[in-house]
Amino acid sequence: MQETMRRSQKERSDAMRGALMQAGRKLFVTRGFSGTGTPDIVAAAGVTRGALYHHFADKEALFEAVIRAEAEAVALAVEAADYTSLAPVDALIRGGEAFLTAMQVPGRARLLLTEAPAALGLAKLAVIDRETGARTLVEGLAAAGLHDAALAGLLSAAHDRAALAIAQGEAEEPWRAALQRLVRGAVG
Repeated sequence: MQETMRRSQKERSDAMRGALMQAGRKLFVTRGFSGTGTPDIVAAAGVTRGALYHHFADKEALFEAVIRAEAEAVALAVEAADYTSLAPVDALIRGGEAFLTAMQVPGRARLLLTEAPAALGLAKLAVIDRETGARTLVEGLAAAGLHDAALAGLLSAAHDRAALAIAQGEAEEPWRAALQRLVRGAVG
């Protein structure tokens, strides 16, 4: 009986944390980090301010949790792509395509590429990136015989720039084609 009670308390706690993250995500996308206040978040989530601070130390901790969840979703999408029987350069291109597709979830590019660097700083964002998806690009380059952190950083930045341009309404195909040329030229 007590185990069932604990589980239901955990489920309630998880649901409240999820509601806070969902409300926070929506507000961070529409208003940005600096334009979103904790009263807005608790009102949108339908919880008390105490509930917010029970789950998160402050607004930045909630934002970081939202960013981490977004980065993990992108990493999962890249990892889920089919790389069967692909040459290393083609696998890198396929991973880049998966990244661009994952970044098209509404609001994701703004959160990860605009709001997160400004609110969390590049150092903290780099940690989140290393803990989530950065390894896929590094591993892809290693499979191509390249152990070059600087190249990984440059290719990552190029993919981020393309994702941001596409999210802002620019035509996808020129960006995707340019990234393919870039990867083939760098790794080819």
